[in-house]
Amino acid sequence: MSIAEPGVVRSLESRRPTAYLLASVRGVGQVDLQASIWTGAFILAGLWTAGWRTGLFATLGTLFATASAYALGVDRSGIALGLQGYCGCLTGIALVTSLGHHPATYVLTVVGAIMCTLLMAALTTLLTPYGLTPLTAPFCLVSGVMVLGAPSFDRIWQGAPNSVSSTTGGDTAISWDDLWHAFFSNVSQVFLVETWYVGLIMLVGLAFAGVRVVLYAAAGSVVGIIAAWALGAPTALIADGIYGYNAVLVAIAVGAVFLTRTVWNGAYALFGAAATTGLTASLTSFFTSFGGHTFTWPFILTTWVLMAAVPLLPRLTRTG
Repeated sequence: MSIAEPGVVRSLESRRPTAYLLASVRGVGQVDLQASIWTGAFILAGLWTAGWRTGLFATLGTLFATASAYALGVDRSGIALGLQGYCGCLTGIALVTSLGHHPATYVLTVVGAIMCTLLMAALTTLLTPYGLTPLTAPFCLVSGVMVLGAPSFDRIWQGAPNSVSSTTGGDTAISWDDLWHAFFSNVSQVFLVETWYVGLIMLVGLAFAGVRVVLYAAAGSVVGIIAAWALGAPTALIADGIYGYNAVLVAIAVGAVFLTRTVWNGAYALFGAAATTGLTASLTSFFTSFGGHTFTWPFILTTWVLMAAVPLLPRLTRTG
């Protein structure tokens, strides 16, 4: 689940005192499936720009997930590429966003980061025979269970800091202001942030991973907007990036990471971006019915289906 930089593992091993920090920064970038140190640094800067709580818990989640991987003896090459830190990053953000800033949230972030490492190993074992990767599933499972169970514990639950957005009703007329906000917010919502300028910072970071990566991120955002508008989604939710962030991830994963650079593969990636937009609405309705959270499940399920189909589709070719 990465675009590996030439010699990255060798470079990290030659600088052992800083290997842990570099791996953690790369872990932030791996949320968008990128191992570039600059991508991770820009995205992390964007998260701190979104607010100190968001930046702090993203950092803590990544650091503890990476540290637990080292402690458990996980393959060092994967750690060096940031593959053990990204789910911890998202878990930290999800917990502080859903539960608020309380002492218990710090404890849950540490526990959640460790659980992400364990689930990453378990899912990798289960999915590797099928040519699939865990993607952000460990984050979704850990954060989903913790947030869903939190109201049962007085020392954890302090009341939801943010109301859950509805996916039904609302104005469907869209303006230019809505469109450009949505374009950038689709990128930032990958990290549960709806601020447009944070998305802009993250796009700059993705540009350091390569032109192909940033173009697919942009294309995925556009496709997500078009699909959501065509289906009649509420304008406010489109502008906030609620319907487009999964499309951004699918476009990057399928178009820029897992498949080679061909017209057929590109069309396949954008088709997936459109499909995951519809799935976002369906899964949000499903999870809302029992107080759950959609997180990045639409991206995970869409990418798994698309990639599982590739071996029997001769016009599509995987990388590697």
